[in-house]
Amino acid sequence: MGSLGSVGYLVVSTLGGLFVLAVLLRFMLQVARADFYNPFTQAIVKVTDPGVRLFRRFIPGYRGMDFASLALALLAQCIATALLIIFSGFSIPSVGLVLSWSSVGLLSFILNIYFWAMIVSIVSSFIAPFSTHPGLVLVRQLTEPIMEPFRRLLPSMGGLDLSPIFVFLSLQIIRAILIDPVGINPRVVLGI
Repeated sequence: MGSLGSVGYLVVSTLGGLFVLAVLLRFMLQVARADFYNPFTQAIVKVTDPGVRLFRRFIPGYRGMDFASLALALLAQCIATALLIIFSGFSIPSVGLVLSWSSVGLLSFILNIYFWAMIVSIVSSFIAPFSTHPGLVLVRQLTEPIMEPFRRLLPSMGGLDLSPIFVFLSLQIIRAILIDPVGINPRVVLGI
């Protein structure tokens, strides 16, 4: 990979990763029914709205899940994957392979978002448990739906919440079953 390939790789991985992150966050926040008056959510909606509107013309939502944003994330991931493969000096594989790598990359990206959101949620619960900062509120709204089932299953431990341990365990099991066996080169797929 020459210097032009390195620069192209850096630009695509950074800007493509940020855009895919914003679109996936929009999808995940809609599924979690987060507050869309939050300033961070408003920024995510403004950045992703032109592309999502375009896809909404022919991809409807269903039960609060906006499949248009998921389709936009998949398209952006496919384009970024193809460009990263080119900038890495390889020839582009078949469309089916790029599509499957991109799908696995999106799933990995979602797992990474939940992983880091859980870390932020745990740390903020010790440092600022009653903070009303919009970023922390958004993280709590994002992680609460995945911790809720574990909280219902686990007995009360006298103020100690063990549900994050089981969420982390579940995320790692999903990664081990669905992502690791695919064997994707992490340099050419965002989110891996």
